[in-house]
Amino acid sequence: MSNAILTWEPPQPGPAVRGTVILLPGRGEHPGVYERFGRRLAFDAYTVHAIAAPPQQDPADLRDQIAALVAASAGPVVLAGSDTGALHALALATEGKLDVDGLLLVGLPGAGFDDAATESPEWERELELRTGCPTHRGRLTEDPEFTRGSLFDPVPERLSAFLDLDDAAYAAVQAHTLVLHGASDLLAAPVLAAALAGRLPRAALALVREAPHDVLNDAAHRSVAAAVVQWLEALRSGAPDTPFVASA
Repeated sequence: MSNAILTWEPPQPGPAVRGTVILLPGRGEHPGVYERFGRRLAFDAYTVHAIAAPPQQDPADLRDQIAALVAASAGPVVLAGSDTGALHALALATEGKLDVDGLLLVGLPGAGFDDAATESPEWERELELRTGCPTHRGRLTEDPEFTRGSLFDPVPERLSAFLDLDDAAYAAVQAHTLVLHGASDLLAAPVLAAALAGRLPRAALALVREAPHDVLNDAAHRSVAAAVVQWLEALRSGAPDTPFVASA
């Protein structure tokens, strides 16, 4: 499933669309990796667009793709990203290149993981770091479009720089933001997510208990999707509360 954009829409006939989520995958991933998450949100009447966004994606091209979707979407519109996709989303928000109502930053990448100390084969170790969900592990293993080993690739400096901007740059981000992170993420410690959430003016932090890097596709994916829907519903009301899978 190598489509550059995949869309999941609420079933029709059914309720009116309640909002739109534009999701940017991370290292090694493609839009189809988030089918389960997309279908879950669509069931709750949210349209989900997943866009291919490799780490080296040209930012102007990505911005133009997203802007076209934003212009045609039912609001509120949330720009979401996982891993390096979260950094793409953060970059676009801090640069003021897109007008969206919310940001969902999932599994922010850290400095990386020193794999030299483990005896596990590289693919087995990557699966352990990504997800504890047996179903998702099996899907990734059988997925010819998934790029194995990419989780160990360094994050481009152009993207990682957005984790350490000055306060004025972060203050310009007025979109309500949910920073969602695995409490057991070995690629990026939860303190990294907490630090960013603390510097964004309208951010809430939610940690997923015992979860590794990919919290949208981990064993608790149903609870995580429910927490995201809770936050989306609060965003619709104009006063998003701090949702929780585990209190942060």
